[in-house]
Amino acid sequence: MATSTLPNKTDIDSLDPKEFIIIKNAQVNNLKNLSVAIPRNQFVVVTGLSGSGKSSLAFDTLFAEGQRMYVESLSSYARQFLGRMEKPEVEYIKGVAPAIAIQQKVNTKNPRSTVGTTTEIYDYLKLLFSRVGKTYSPISGNEVKHHTVSDIVDYVQSFDEGTKVMISCPLQIQDGRDISKELDLLLQKGYTRILIDSDVHFVEDLLQEKEVPQGHYEILIDRASVRKDDEDNQFRIADSVQTALFEGHGYMKITIPEVEEKTFSDRFELDDMVFEIPTVNFFSFNNPYGACKTCEGFGSVLGIDPDLVFPNKDMSVYEGAIAPWRGESSRSWLEPLLKKGIEFDFPIHRAYEDLNDDQKELLWTGNKYFKGLDAFFKNLETKTHKIQYRVMLSRFRGRTVCPDCKGTRLRKDASYVKIAGKSIIDLVLLPIDEALDFFKTLDLPQHQAKIANRLLKEIVSRLEFMDEVGLGYLTLNRLTNTLSGGEYQRIKLATSLGSALVGSMYILDEPSIGLHPRDTDRLVGVLKSLKDMGNTVIVVEHEEKVMKSADQIIDIGPDAGSNGGEMLFQGPIEELISTGQTYTAKYLRGEEQVFQKKGNRKWKDSITVKGAREHNLKNIDVTFPLNTLTTVTGVSGSGKSTLIRKVLYPALGKRLGTVIDESGKYDKIEGDYKKVSQIEFVDQNPIGKSSRSNPVTYVKAYDAIRSLYADQPVSKQRGYKPAFFSFNVDGGRCENCAGEGTTTVEMQFMADIHLTCESCKGKRFKNEILDVKYKDKDISEILDLTVDEAIDFFEGKNQIVNRLKPLQEVGLGYIGMGQSSNTLSGGEAQRVKLASFLGKGGSKSGDHILFIFDEPTTGLHFHDIKKLLHSINALIEQGHSVIIIEHNTEVIKSSDWVIDLGPEGGHKGGYLTFSGTPEDLAKEEDNYTAKYLKEAFV
Repeated sequence: MATSTLPNKTDIDSLDPKEFIIIKNAQVNNLKNLSVAIPRNQFVVVTGLSGSGKSSLAFDTLFAEGQRMYVESLSSYARQFLGRMEKPEVEYIKGVAPAIAIQQKVNTKNPRSTVGTTTEIYDYLKLLFSRVGKTYSPISGNEVKHHTVSDIVDYVQSFDEGTKVMISCPLQIQDGRDISKELDLLLQKGYTRILIDSDVHFVEDLLQEKEVPQGHYEILIDRASVRKDDEDNQFRIADSVQTALFEGHGYMKITIPEVEEKTFSDRFELDDMVFEIPTVNFFSFNNPYGACKTCEGFGSVLGIDPDLVFPNKDMSVYEGAIAPWRGESSRSWLEPLLKKGIEFDFPIHRAYEDLNDDQKELLWTGNKYFKGLDAFFKNLETKTHKIQYRVMLSRFRGRTVCPDCKGTRLRKDASYVKIAGKSIIDLVLLPIDEALDFFKTLDLPQHQAKIANRLLKEIVSRLEFMDEVGLGYLTLNRLTNTLSGGEYQRIKLATSLGSALVGSMYILDEPSIGLHPRDTDRLVGVLKSLKDMGNTVIVVEHEEKVMKSADQIIDIGPDAGSNGGEMLFQGPIEELISTGQTYTAKYLRGEEQVFQKKGNRKWKDSITVKGAREHNLKNIDVTFPLNTLTTVTGVSGSGKSTLIRKVLYPALGKRLGTVIDESGKYDKIEGDYKKVSQIEFVDQNPIGKSSRSNPVTYVKAYDAIRSLYADQPVSKQRGYKPAFFSFNVDGGRCENCAGEGTTTVEMQFMADIHLTCESCKGKRFKNEILDVKYKDKDISEILDLTVDEAIDFFEGKNQIVNRLKPLQEVGLGYIGMGQSSNTLSGGEAQRVKLASFLGKGGSKSGDHILFIFDEPTTGLHFHDIKKLLHSINALIEQGHSVIIIEHNTEVIKSSDWVIDLGPEGGHKGGYLTFSGTPEDLAKEEDNYTAKYLKEAFV
């Protein structure tokens, strides 16, 4: 074991906190008096087995202390809780910089939050369009202009010194008033002269005449002359202009006698249309003023879903392509189309997908020969008082893109405002890499460029960072809650880079998650630039490329849980590889290997998805073998998640009757899907919504433990049933914290603070329940054990041990029995779900479950991936099938079949670039995955 660079505890005391972030004797969670000195302004990777203590060091110790020190600097209201806030268990921490933690969780469920709003790019876009955007009429395409008081005064001042000027406005005669009454009112307002066909008349004189002459009436507001250096005179003209615009309801005239006359208007209109003057709120879908009135800023409405109306696009209209017109009662709508289609040249025998856009549109709008689908559904809506019509309508309804704003959430007239021919709506629908090209090449007139200069710098800078972290395929309009954990983390990273903070401590939790090896290189460049700006970058990571790029490696172990928490190595990666004896060093040297496969499994059954075209998928046909381990791979944004999550899973689930999610666009599913009895999507979402949920309750081991404690003599004497040992129901649990072990203090302006319950001291149960013991441990002490410790403790109690063993097999032996599920990482939650399936045993009565895993290697060390693959292979041996969305080359190498999408991300992706064995993929040329897989096979 290399220890030459490990800091001596006495040496740590003498280090300068200006040069090092110093932690002495940390005991948080499983850390065993760990001392470390992290050099400032360096890129440091913390690695080790899952559960070894990496997050305890980086987040629960370092970041927690940074946050505590931040709160200490706040108001007295916040500080009153500081005495009760738990400090990290550590002798001292010196040299802590302001801490910014960027974790994997997508912690926003706001349906209005988008990539643009999260990164603040949209805020700059709103400012840019409100300041330099020009409004164009959708009718003529001409620019809409209006005149301000300043414009009109500048016009007047442009004439020679001493030039005479008349300021007038049209006389607006109110309905029901005659001209005499209007003139009388003018006199009362103080106006003494009017113009009739450009001739000046005194109002008093006109009122004395019996008959007022007819003609075009204007109020003469003021007569002045141009004086270039007389400020008071300019103020007078400006005041008169403002009065003229008011009295003329937005219209006025400047007359230079015997030279010219010109009409001005402050009304923003053209082609008989009144336009809104652009403001920041005009472009905000989070504001009622700017939000689309149809969808209220959500981008989608509940409407008729064309994919439900035309479920099988291979069928012709004659064969029954129009689903709602297949019934006997509704066939009367179809008959006129079939009989008279020849009269307007409609091909009733042509497959729906082969019809052109006009013919498809005709089916909805109808013509003089037949009524279309729009009329059919309107007719149904008039009969919704009858249940059968309500049921029929509901069968064809779905969330559809808002027809008015096309999913952009903004009011329609926001698209009339443009910069260089693009509206804000056009820009948020562009992939980020294309939007970046637009702004880099944007050439504005000098005056506009001066106004937009600072805004454009911020927009370009943030778009560049987004592109650098491998997210160029996203659009600014993409909803934040549809992003993966890795994508969200990289967005927060790009936002931090855009903020250009200096002297901070960035702590990142596996930023390489969800990244293809090609994109990892770019990510490393971003992390280095964050360091070069003058920050300390601390990354919890297992990715080999990231480790090899770090200035220092801190390896924690040797194992997980109670067997971890020690610092095994600190120093450069070269030294770790050459002399280290840790698991990390052995895998990096090749002494240990993740790869485990005796040969590709042969398969004969398969499922084929035809015509998948959701999001960026290019109408592809993909075959998935059954009874094998299949990996779906490709660069970030190539369409992997869309193919599996949006198409395969809901489409197959609907046929099995177990999934109600809306499926993405595809034509049909073929093959042996009837042989699959169940489909399970094992994602990284939390395993329970309650904070009392934990892994042991999830795998059903706690039921047997409660029964064991209810069988103890003390329990029988007192009449305690198994429910008394549950923290989910009243009875034995602590009533103060309702079995949580903690109470929550709401902090108003900050995240809530969770404090240990003062009544039960975190034990969750009443004192009398803790009198019941098994092998000298009460139920609270059992919940404090790790899974590994519990398996040893309950030796011989097979009912409990058999439920816990799968947790150990998937590499989760280190987690606490009572650890709240919301403290588990996404990868840990996924493996708990896997363990629950392993615990149910092999196939029963021919059960064949298709398991789908979304990046199960998240948060896993090489050693843990080896255990995971062993568990996944156990599922296949039990007669099931497994599909994995993954970038890890060791997993790809260990697969039986690989489906590769690409070649790029976003609109340049969505093609099937390879389907076959990993060995054949490694032989491919011009394939990103093949390039990195070749290196893995070496």
